[in-house]
Amino acid sequence: MRVERRSRLLLLAGAAVLLTVAGSTVAWVAAADHASADDLLPNLTQAPPDGLNGRTGGTFAEPRFFLGFESAAANLGSGPLIVLGTRPDREQQDMALRQLIQRSDGSTRTVPLRSTLRYVRSSDHSHWHMLAFMRYELRSNDGTRVQRDRKTGFCLGDRYRPSIDVLNRELSARFSDRCGKGAPRLLTIREGISVGWGDNYVAHLEGQEFEITKLPAGRYVLVHSVNRSRDLRESDYGDNTASMAFDLSWPQGRKLPPRIDVVARCPGTPTCP
Repeated sequence: MRVERRSRLLLLAGAAVLLTVAGSTVAWVAAADHASADDLLPNLTQAPPDGLNGRTGGTFAEPRFFLGFESAAANLGSGPLIVLGTRPDREQQDMALRQLIQRSDGSTRTVPLRSTLRYVRSSDHSHWHMLAFMRYELRSNDGTRVQRDRKTGFCLGDRYRPSIDVLNRELSARFSDRCGKGAPRLLTIREGISVGWGDNYVAHLEGQEFEITKLPAGRYVLVHSVNRSRDLRESDYGDNTASMAFDLSWPQGRKLPPRIDVVARCPGTPTCP
């Protein structure tokens, strides 16, 4: 259940107040005091990486090995995440983005974003992606970055319910479309994540993987970060990063797939002991 609080009115709601001053009548029109309203901000919470899955490519003589992973981020805030993309014409490739923030008095304010929406064509589907919504890194155990993601973007939507109970959560999914799938000529589109819902991605989908063919044996940390640039307004940025530690070994040499052993999953931190 979402709780809304109506703002105070400066004068009587829905009416004009007449005041006589020195023989003349002045009409004062009631106006809403939006300054007293609160923003109902989302809180994007990054889940630790999960669902590791191996994929082999290349040739028999020169095999290549890829480690895929699942990623997920949920909105545990007091308001939905809503982004609105627009462009003046179809000659402009990317849509400019604004975040729509709901307020406690029922009004809405908008904030321009640095990120953009781009129509991305891939082998299995094509739709409008928000760029840099989530970022991935593979680090060595000492924190040195080994690889960074090459994912093109994210189609925001309500795709799963987090296990954490959310106070005042929205009971129904508001963002269940496919981000303008098959519609590259759109001039405007709205995407988002409702309160109490999350957006997740399966292993190997559009860059959900790292090539590990040449990595030496050792311990590595997979780090996932949502809204890392803090472009989107949130109520809490402290839970935007999570990580997973795993051991990589080559017990049968590099002509056969490696062994992966998960050591720990670490919510809320990029370092995983």
